[in-house]
Amino acid sequence: MKSYKKLLSLLIISILTVGLAACGSKESSAGKSESREKRVVKIGYLPITHAVPLFLESEQETFKNFKLELVKFGSWPELMDALNSGRIDGASVLVTLAMKAKEQGIDLKAVALGHRDGNVLVTANDINNVADLKGKNFAIPHKFSTHNILLYQMLKKAGMKYEDVNVVELPPAEMPAALSEGRISGYVVAEPFGAASVAIKKGKVLYQDTDIWKDSIDCALVLRNEFIQKDNNVAQEFVNEYVKAGKVAEKKDDHTLTASSKYMKVDKNVMDLSFKWISYDNLRVNKSSYDELTKSLIEMGLSKNPPSYEEFVDNSLYDKAK
Repeated sequence: MKSYKKLLSLLIISILTVGLAACGSKESSAGKSESREKRVVKIGYLPITHAVPLFLESEQETFKNFKLELVKFGSWPELMDALNSGRIDGASVLVTLAMKAKEQGIDLKAVALGHRDGNVLVTANDINNVADLKGKNFAIPHKFSTHNILLYQMLKKAGMKYEDVNVVELPPAEMPAALSEGRISGYVVAEPFGAASVAIKKGKVLYQDTDIWKDSIDCALVLRNEFIQKDNNVAQEFVNEYVKAGKVAEKKDDHTLTASSKYMKVDKNVMDLSFKWISYDNLRVNKSSYDELTKSLIEMGLSKNPPSYEEFVDNSLYDKAK
């Protein structure tokens, strides 16, 4: 009898154990299923105001079909290496670098702009006109950048040659200090680094980008075409939310400032000045602006065969954005 009771007890324990394990398995499977449904979208960025729409989009806690992971990089070459190799799905990046990658066979698509305007040509306070820059050091972030083209066009309009100034490449964050210390006489770069010098009166705006090249294209939101094709519904939702974030960013209110400050450690007065120069309200990549960019790249000898608008730009996601 005792043997029978002992056997029954063991049987009940076994049933309970199997049941609990099954429940745990179901919960685990549910968790894995939910994880599979939420594709992780990795987007690269540098901490600049040209990526503010991304910063605001990341403030949204949940998305229907994906999880957003912003990946910070310290330089454009580092970011482009990750983008070209597929370690990230997309990036807010200098459009010219992405065009160069496309020219070299990397299948990338520009799906929106990062911003409009907001690139200022800043000089030392003793520079009164473009001619004063002759023989001086002038900094750009990268030779394959709209900033370099803006410098070229400013010199051209003033009747000067590109070679009349000593063009140097510097990390954006180093430029305000270099100007203040007299190592360079001017620079053009993404914000908020232009405003950083002007706000403390260590430099001044010689020209706004709109004075030199109206509707210039600088940073763009670029996605790997493989991501767009394989996960089109995810890519569409991501761009939908990006466009909405751009409209929120255009308000340039305390919410925009607070969200941006999580990614950029910049004084409020610098950000306020930077926001005065930049806009986020219409981020569609237009053909006329793109064609002007490719023309300049060829004229400067930076690219022999830049990708055409049709090859590189995909406005389908932007145009369907709600």
